[in-house]
Amino acid sequence: MASQQFPYVLDTKKRPQLGLIVLQSDVTLEDDMRQLLPASVSLHVSRVPSAQTVTAETLAQMEDHLAAAAGLFPRGLCFDMLGYGCTSGTAQIGASRIAQCLRQGTQARQVSEPLSALVTVCGALDVTRIAFLSPYIESVSNTLRETLAAHGIQTPAFGSFCEEQEARVAQIDSASIYDATCRLAEETNVQAVFLSCTNLRTLEVIPQLSRSTGLPILSSNLVLAWHMLQATGAIDQDSQPGDLL
Repeated sequence: MASQQFPYVLDTKKRPQLGLIVLQSDVTLEDDMRQLLPASVSLHVSRVPSAQTVTAETLAQMEDHLAAAAGLFPRGLCFDMLGYGCTSGTAQIGASRIAQCLRQGTQARQVSEPLSALVTVCGALDVTRIAFLSPYIESVSNTLRETLAAHGIQTPAFGSFCEEQEARVAQIDSASIYDATCRLAEETNVQAVFLSCTNLRTLEVIPQLSRSTGLPILSSNLVLAWHMLQATGAIDQDSQPGDLL
C-alpha cells in the first residue's frame, strides 16, 4: 500500500508556562507540584545534580550546575515563572544568585524558590513569627533561619529531625511530621508553622495540622506552588497557599 501524506493544523493556543528545577535527590517535589498546579498551566521539569548528604558545602555546590540544568529546557520557551526547588540551597547560594544562574540557561520573566515564596506569603498574611520544622542538621537549618530573620521573620520555635541523608528525609512519615509540628506550635506565641524542605512529604498532613493547631501551615512545596501560580494569574490574587489543597 502506498503511503499517504495528510495535512495538519498547528495548535497555537498558549497556556501559562512554568519551569521547575528539581534536585536530583528529590523524590517528592515533582509529585506535589503536579497535585497542586491546575491543568490550565503547563509544567516543565529539569534536574540539577545534588548530593545525597546534605551539608552547607554540598548545597553550595549546586550553584555550579544551575545554568546547565536550566539549559536543558526546550529551546525557545520563555517561562512565566521558573522555580528552583531547594529551600536550604537558596539560603546557602542566595536568591539573587540563583535567579542569575537560571537566566543564563533559559528565559524566564520571573524566578522563584521556596525561600522567596515563604517571605512573600508571610508578607501577605502579615506573619513575622513562625514555628519552623526542618529535617536537616543544625548547621544547615541555622543558615536558613538567619536568612529569614534578615527578612523580618523570626523563628522562636524551632525543631529538627537532624537528618543528613536526603533519601531518609523523603521517608519520614506523616505521624512524625504531625507530632513534631504540634509540639512546636504549642511552645510559644507563633502566627504560623513552616515545614521546610521540598523533599519532606507534608501535603497529606497539612489539613489535619491546620485544624489541630488553628494556625496556617506552610510548607516549602505549598508556598512555591502558590508563588508560581500568583505570577501567572492562574489563581485569585487574594488566595492563600492552603487554598491549593
